[in-house]
This record gives sequence, structure tokens and C-alpha cells, in this order.
Amino acid sequence: MSGNWIEVCAVEDIDEEDVMRFDHQGRTFAVYRSPDDEFFATDGLCTHEQVHLADGLVMDEIIECPKHNGRFNYKTGQAKGAPVCVNLATYRVKVEDGAVFISI
Repeated sequence: MSGNWIEVCAVEDIDEEDVMRFDHQGRTFAVYRSPDDEFFATDGLCTHEQVHLADGLVMDEIIECPKHNGRFNYKTGQAKGAPVCVNLATYRVKVEDGAVFISI
């Protein structure tokens, strides 16, 4: 596996079915915890208005942008309808020793 693994937070820092903002080297990421205790990561800004997705609502594998209610599947990054039409980039995630890492 290639990539640069960056430690984001402790597992307990993200509640079930929630999102956390993570900034690294001038980039913003969003890290999600599913109801099944799986972790996912996407770009952290909405592709429509560049609003922080961590301020949005997470429900049923969807992150909803807080500005115009654009919706994305946080597992796949897929845009789920207007006003968003560009998918989010997704990143590999691993959990080791109680810490969450993303590969960028």
C-alpha cells in the first residue's frame, strides 16, 4: 500500500454516525464514523460552495452540506443530487491502537 499515513485522532474523538474536520498541510479532510464503527475519509469541503462538511449533518451514509443541503455518500464520495454534481475524493482509513489514520 502506498500513501502517507497521517494520524487524525483517537477513535473515541468521533461519535457514532458523526464527522470530524481534520486539517493537514493546507488541506481540509472530513473523517466519518459509521454506526458499524467503520471509519471513512473524504475531502472536507463541499464541491459546490467550499463549505466545511464537518459542520453538516450525517445520517444513513450521507453527509449533507450545511449551506445548500448538497448531499454526498461519505463511503464513496458520490454526489447525490443538486446542487452538488462533483464527487468528493475519498481516502483510505485504518485504525491502529485506538488511533484513526488516513492515507493521503
